[in-house]
Amino acid sequence: MKLLATTTRYYLLLAALLFAAGTAALYAGLVWALRTEMEEKLVTERGYLTPILQRTGRLPLPLGDQRTLSRHPRPAGFSDTLEYDPVGRRWEPFRQLHFPVQVKGVTYWVTLRKSLLENDSPLGVVLSVLAAVLIGLLLSLAALNRWLSGRLWQPFHQTLAALRGYELQRQPATLRLPATGIDEFTELNQALTQLSERLGAEYQSLKEFTENAAHETQTPLAILQAKLERLLQLGARNAEMAPLLRDAYGATLRLSRLHQGLTLLSKIENGQFPDAVPLRLAEVVAEKLGLLEELVSGKELTLTYEAADPVPVRMHPALADSLVVNLLQNAIKHNHPGGTLTVRLGPHALEVRNTGPTLSGDPSRYFERFQKQLPGSPSPGLGLSIVQQVCRHYGFGLRYTYEPATGLHVLHVSTYGLD
Repeated sequence: MKLLATTTRYYLLLAALLFAAGTAALYAGLVWALRTEMEEKLVTERGYLTPILQRTGRLPLPLGDQRTLSRHPRPAGFSDTLEYDPVGRRWEPFRQLHFPVQVKGVTYWVTLRKSLLENDSPLGVVLSVLAAVLIGLLLSLAALNRWLSGRLWQPFHQTLAALRGYELQRQPATLRLPATGIDEFTELNQALTQLSERLGAEYQSLKEFTENAAHETQTPLAILQAKLERLLQLGARNAEMAPLLRDAYGATLRLSRLHQGLTLLSKIENGQFPDAVPLRLAEVVAEKLGLLEELVSGKELTLTYEAADPVPVRMHPALADSLVVNLLQNAIKHNHPGGTLTVRLGPHALEVRNTGPTLSGDPSRYFERFQKQLPGSPSPGLGLSIVQQVCRHYGFGLRYTYEPATGLHVLHVSTYGLD
């Protein structure tokens, strides 16, 4: 729920409670005032009738009010009573006053009554007008609050729009936020600007470190690998030295692949592949299948390739190569000899199916770095992590499922996004 809606709801709730309490208090006050006025009229009438009754021994005819004279004692004072109106067929409320009068030595009890219905009409009019005024006031306050909030919160929405459009990888410069005339929003913008400056500096430092580390370690690895190859050639006749050299050479190969994989992941995460061009995945898949033909033949895999006319996707060519190569290498590497490998390329999806070892647990955990299906595999365990990072970079959908009934591992990439 938006902040404006929340505050408006509380304002209206408080106003409604105050309106209800105020209406009840006003109603009680009006009733009390009208009853007090009614009692004053009864007292005035008593002062008018008492000398007439003492002089004549009877009461004048009433004009709309009720006057009764009785010799039966009654409690003196004001009280309320109800009388049935046969014409209107309803009970009407009355305010009455009992008081004694001495007439020629005899005590008479006089009862004066005035109908309270005559007070209902002005009371209803007053309450109706008041209710209309208060409801109009509430609606006006709500509309004014919404209008003012829209104007007051405009700098916040501008800041939010600037933050949504800010990308550290593609825009390492300081975040520029518009000036505001509100102190709180000015402080917020200043804090965000300072934060963007620190993030930009740290990102640039990390990017430079990654580039330097990748460059500086690549040359020693290449030299070490070349020297080991030379030593293998020279020490092939030495039965004791050859196994040690082969192990060292294999370790350098694994280290080189690990270096390449981590460097590629770092470049993807740092957004160092901004240039995207339209390309057809069918051509990339066909090319990579040709390059991996020896691996497929070496495991005697049954390869099935189905390609529809796919819609061109916008990708960096290097990332498209990495995506396809890692998908295919993963399917070949974790397949068993004589297994099957099916590659299906639709208009908006690439799917790779392969047989392999039984999988238990959640398959998505293999998207994590250094996770291997085969613990003894020489692979660094970065293939599916690279696939995941490429998909995230372009907003592709990625799903890994295992079908126990057929023993098939299925990796599905949707260029439409998550499906």
